Amino acid sequence: MQCQICHESRGRMRVHMDQYRMTMAQADQLEYYLYKVPGITDASVNDRTANAVIRYEGSREDVILALAAFDYAEAEEAPEESGRAILHEYEERIAFHVLKRIFVRLLVPMPIRHALMPLKAIRYIAPGVMSILSGKVDVSVLDATSISVSLLRKDYDTPSSVMFLLGLSEILEEWTHKKSVDDLARSMALNVDKVWLVTDDGTELLVPVQEVESGEKIRVRTGSVIPLDGIVVSGDAAVNQSSLTGESLPVSKSEGAYVYAGTVLEEGDIVIEVKSASGTGRYDRIVQMIEESQKLESESEVKAKLLADKLVPYSLAGTALTWLLTRNATRAVAVLMVDYSCALKLCMPITVLSAMRQASAAEIRVKGGKFLDAVAGAKTIVFDKTGTLTASTPRVAKIVTFGDNDEVEMLRLAACLEEHFPHSIANAVVEEAARRGIQHDEMHSKVEYVVAHGIVSHVGRRRVLIGSYHFVFEDEKCRVRKDEIDKFNAIEDEYSHLYLSIGKKLAAVICIEDPIREESRRVIQQLNALGIDTVMMTGDSDRTARAVADRLGIRRMYSEVLPEDKAQFVRDEKSRGRIVLMIGDGVNDTPALADADAAIAVSNGAAIAREIADITITEENLEKLLELREIAMATQERIRFNYRMIISVNTALILLGVFGIMTPAATAYLHNFSTLALSLHSMTDLPVKQRKHVSAETVQQPA
Repeated sequence: MQCQICHESRGRMRVHMDQYRMTMAQADQLEYYLYKVPGITDASVNDRTANAVIRYEGSREDVILALAAFDYAEAEEAPEESGRAILHEYEERIAFHVLKRIFVRLLVPMPIRHALMPLKAIRYIAPGVMSILSGKVDVSVLDATSISVSLLRKDYDTPSSVMFLLGLSEILEEWTHKKSVDDLARSMALNVDKVWLVTDDGTELLVPVQEVESGEKIRVRTGSVIPLDGIVVSGDAAVNQSSLTGESLPVSKSEGAYVYAGTVLEEGDIVIEVKSASGTGRYDRIVQMIEESQKLESESEVKAKLLADKLVPYSLAGTALTWLLTRNATRAVAVLMVDYSCALKLCMPITVLSAMRQASAAEIRVKGGKFLDAVAGAKTIVFDKTGTLTASTPRVAKIVTFGDNDEVEMLRLAACLEEHFPHSIANAVVEEAARRGIQHDEMHSKVEYVVAHGIVSHVGRRRVLIGSYHFVFEDEKCRVRKDEIDKFNAIEDEYSHLYLSIGKKLAAVICIEDPIREESRRVIQQLNALGIDTVMMTGDSDRTARAVADRLGIRRMYSEVLPEDKAQFVRDEKSRGRIVLMIGDGVNDTPALADADAAIAVSNGAAIAREIADITITEENLEKLLELREIAMATQERIRFNYRMIISVNTALILLGVFGIMTPAATAYLHNFSTLALSLHSMTDLPVKQRKHVSAETVQQPA
């Protein structure tokens, strides 16, 4: 596309696109395109001027070639929400508000303005009167009192300025809040999920959720999030709808029942006929989730709101005392023009929203301010081992077969079963089959998942099991042939083991190499240095678990535990008055995740773990936990800074008004200006140091 370079400096250029008018959609499309061009580090497109400001590293010619190659018809569509519409809406509202005041003051005669002033004031006086009648004394009472007193004194300039500032403040506060929510929602709306599509001949295909259309059928199994609204056409399930309805217990769903996107299938297996395609309302649902998460206020937000309401009577008392001591109504009104409530109620939630946005930009999704509080005050952190402390991509080291079974056929069968219930160990089996080029079409009947144990199905008339030693040998009473016991005992303990049984007889043992994450030891060391008690709980054998705990410096380790054991440990720690974080990635971690003060899930784990979790780490780096801790601590520090600034600035303004140094209008202007300035500061990124991924060479192993 043709364009003209308007200004250029090193690593930066401003270009004007050769078109008469640019729509918001076109601006979003161009900006999205530029961000994806290699070498461009930042791009901003102004739809009103059709200008683009581009910052780049590397070749200037590459940027020019990318601009020349751009075409609206061929370029990829931008994401549905960009924030540009919100920006336009509030820019126009602010401009109209300011221009209206200028127009009125220049063109409307003063007697008419004064006559209309009481009518304009009703909007601000009425809420104050209603608050008093309902037995509450809040900030609306202060506004109503200051405006009423000024009007009774026939001081029309002060209430005019106050009402203008209050209107402007309302617009800016609403804009600030919406922008914070919008920034966070857009950063969270980029995840792409896949679903099992059921074709007309009954075959199941794993496809991106965006490709599913209304009327098509998808299968959802235990531990998965229902991705789309629809009607159950076959199967039975228990669905957790707490994220939608607040119900604590799962709801039974069978044929004909309606199910909703975002709810979790805790148990069962259902086929759903899709009623709403992906993308319809996805952004709106995320915004709704964020708005709901704001109900999970941090302790700081709750305290700020309580303090704001408690300070209003003191402001009124200060006004009365000033009048009694000075007999000067102007000085008394100057006190009324300043209050602590607005800043307290605005800055604290914005600080928390901004922290959540910054965490989201760092690939950490936080569902509410109270969970940042929990991270900042955590005394115990409980880790699952597999997929959390160990690599999220374990590998199949070898397959030991028993009886007359063929290794390839056993891997084919195992992959066929495991692909339906994603977990890091299951993924390793599926990926090994893919690496060997083994096709594993459905060869079994209905698959049943037994939480923390394994999978049950049938091939022909034979019962097939795959899972833990406890499940296969102790619960299901499977056995090893006598002439193969020595072979069985010779399997190395250094691996995690998956046992495959056919018809009550051991068919194969799949040995999983489960390497420790490169950064795990460093993370544990830093958490220990902070005085946080680190605990590892796993279903693995004691020998395997102890070796991992010793290498990482884990202070406490529990092996061969069941899901209920993890949950009970979390409850016991909380009963001791300790704030507990739980980090896991599997269906078997969900009871403990639900009981923790803050539950942290790893992104590649089971969908139900991610849904129940209060915080999700979406990048393959456990050091994000340390970054999350820094964000939480920095949030606390900013909140303390806000308290200090609000108290000191507003107290100074009150004193300046009391001593007659400033007029009521001046204190009102400075009060509103300081509140907005502090709100804008609260929206900026927290001072958190950037962390780099730790290479294997930098990890110190114990002697």
